[in-house]
Amino acid sequence: MHDTTDANPGALKFPCLFPLKVMGLNNDGLYPAVHAILKKHVPDLDGAAFTSRRSSSGKYLSITVTFTAHSRDQLNAIYQELHDHELVLMTL
Repeated sequence: MHDTTDANPGALKFPCLFPLKVMGLNNDGLYPAVHAILKKHVPDLDGAAFTSRRSSSGKYLSITVTFTAHSRDQLNAIYQELHDHELVLMTL
């Protein structure tokens, strides 16, 4: 069996430390929603893994979460749930 990860040097190798950025309007519900979604998919997530920053105008909030990702399926599920949430404008 051939390992196809070598064919794509940019491919992630799991498990890996993964930084995820979520952006939305600076709303009281955004941080708790992002936290709940991440805890659902990464149960051992440490609260210290979260950092947040408001835009200079204060209108937007970006939340960065760094966690150990275990599979592409896990990341896809996280991105999909964040994308579907009404308070999330963008994920990187």
